[in-house]
Formats: sequence, C-alpha cells, structure tokens
Amino acid sequence: MASSSFVKLNALSSPRISHRSFAHPSASPSPPRRVSFAIRAGSYSDELVKTAKTIASPGRGILAIDESNATCGKRLASIGLDNTEENRQAYRQLLLTTPGLGDYISGAILFEETLYQSTKDGKKFVDCLNDANIVPGIKVDKGLVPLPGSNEESWCQGLDGLASRSAEYYKQGARFAKWRTVVSIPCGPSALAVKEAAWGLARYAAISQDNGLVPIVEPEILLDGDHPIERTLEVAEKVWSEVFFYLAQNNVMFEGILLKPSMVTPGAEHKNRASPETVAEYTLTMLKRRVPPAVPGIMFLSGGQSEAEATLNLNAMNQSPNPWHVSFSYARALQNSVLRTWQGKPEKIEDSQKALLVRAKANSLAQLGKYSAEGENEDAKKGMFVKGYTY
Repeated sequence: MASSSFVKLNALSSPRISHRSFAHPSASPSPPRRVSFAIRAGSYSDELVKTAKTIASPGRGILAIDESNATCGKRLASIGLDNTEENRQAYRQLLLTTPGLGDYISGAILFEETLYQSTKDGKKFVDCLNDANIVPGIKVDKGLVPLPGSNEESWCQGLDGLASRSAEYYKQGARFAKWRTVVSIPCGPSALAVKEAAWGLARYAAISQDNGLVPIVEPEILLDGDHPIERTLEVAEKVWSEVFFYLAQNNVMFEGILLKPSMVTPGAEHKNRASPETVAEYTLTMLKRRVPPAVPGIMFLSGGQSEAEATLNLNAMNQSPNPWHVSFSYARALQNSVLRTWQGKPEKIEDSQKALLVRAKANSLAQLGKYSAEGENEDAKKGMFVKGYTY
C-alpha cells in the first residue's frame, strides 16, 4: 500500500484557471508560474490501481452474481427450486467452481451471503476465486426506495454504516465493491433524481476507496420506455456529467474506480431496434464526451438484453482502440443459459459449467473485438427485459 497521502499534479497557470489561485489578481500581466493541485489518494492508492487494472485485463470481464436473496429466489423458481440457502449455495458453487473460468472472468460480484459462504467441502468461495485469479467483489448498497419529492423515482440507500461494513468486507477478502442506483427516462428523469443518484455514488466511491475497495460506479439508465436512442444519449450524458462532477468533489481517485454503465440503446418498447454498430456509435460517443481516460475500465451491464445481443453490442464497441478497457459485467447475460441447463440436477452440473464457459468465452472474444455470432443458438437470442425489474 502507498505511504503517500496525496498525488501531486503540476500545471501552468493561465487566465482560464486564475480563479483557482489564492493570490490577488494583478493589474499587469505576470509570467506563467507553476501551480500544484493536490488530488487525494489515501493509504490504499497503489493497491486500488492494481486491483482496477487486474479486473480490466485483456479478454476478461466480470461475472455478476450479487442478486439479493429475493431475486435469486426468482431465478431458482424459474427452474422449480425453492428459495433456500442450501439451493442458493449450490447454484453459486456451480458458478464459482467452474474449471477455467478465470481465463475469461477477472472479477465476481457477490452478495453478502455468498462472500461468507463455502463449498460443500468447506473451501471458502473467496479462496475459490483467488485460486482462479478472479478478484472477489461485494454488493454494498441496500436497495432502492421511493425518492420523496420526485416523479415516482427511486434513490439508493446504504451509506449509513458503509465504512465499517466495507472494512469488514475487505478483511473477508473482497477487493472491489458495487453500488447500483437507477435512472428512469419515462419518469423524467427529474433533476432531483439525477443529483441524488450522482451524489450517492460519489459518497459510496469515496468511502470504498478509503477502505481498500475499488468502487464500481453504476447509475443504471433503465431500458423501460418507448423513447428513441437519441433520448437515451441525452439522458446518459446528463447523468454521467453529474456523476463525475460529484466524484471530483468527493476527491475520488479516477485511476482506482471502474464504471458499469448501461449501453446507449432505444427504450425496450421502442418500435425500432438498433443495430450493434449503432449502439456502439452512440455509446462510445457518450463515453468519449463524459469519461476521463484516467478511468481504467468500462464494464457494461446487460440490462435485460438477450445474451447474444449484449455480446454483439460489446463486440461492436471493440472494433477500434478505446481510451479505456471496454468489457462486461453481466448477470443474466451470463447466467440464463446456465440455469436452463442445470435445472437443479446434480448430474447436470458439468453441462451447466460448460454453458457458462461458452457465454464467458463469447464475451471474452467480444472484449477483444473478435466475436462472431455464427452458431449461436436461438435461446441466446431471446430478450430478457422485464419491465420494472428489481434486484
């Protein structure tokens, strides 16, 4: 860990930034002088940068299995299983012990229950991940609740006690964190909801870094609505502008964060679907306008796209070099085939793990810009959008 508390950047002063100087303005021009700006880093700064770069490594992305117990129960119910801790543990063991998973997956986001669980043989899930060169992560928010004074919008709770919880998660082996808030286009979005989302993410990010966890910054712009792709771009630019403004105000070190944005697509109920090339064009335009190149990785959420659609769109974004590692942090788009194959049957575990590797490898190739949809089965092309979907 770094011993230095600050990182110093030097810049030439100019009339454009003279308002940042404490010196009184002079009536006559003065020669340029060097000014130091202090960017807060903290005792974990080197480790944060290393963790972020490990997760944002070529050909790899994030497996998100941080569904709440209630949401995991819905997944299990879809294959006829009861929502018990034993069944949740069995399903997550299937995922986290898949041989060769670390070839394509660099990080796994866990729910708190999973972070403290072990395999049936007694090996901690955290150790399974570390042995596979996969960084363990943890969902730290406490879910969405109605936002008073808004247009029936939500805000994300969980800041109370976050510092102490983060310290405990670090001791348990987590090295990055996730906080998901949402923005709804059909609901406005209101300026209040956007500001609340951005401020909450910034406070969470600062607290996470103080406790050794790389924060994944995720203001999900929901797919709900019949709006065109141009409207999504407009809202995304506004949201990310606010997010980075408040990240800077909270002295968050950009080199030690990861982003988990929605792709810029039309609303799920829009009459026209956008091609992967169009999604890539609009999404990269938004990112280049709003995201500093100091950020190591962009780990897209799938947001209810079909498995194949999420992979095709990611592949289209990696057809030319980007300032950041552009990859994936998928839940349903990696797990859907696995659940269908498993059906809760022990004899199907190996086939289910193979199904996971197929999807993980496809997205690994997409991160490298080398994916082809040739041979994709029809199930992978089925959309998974659920109106008003909650975690």
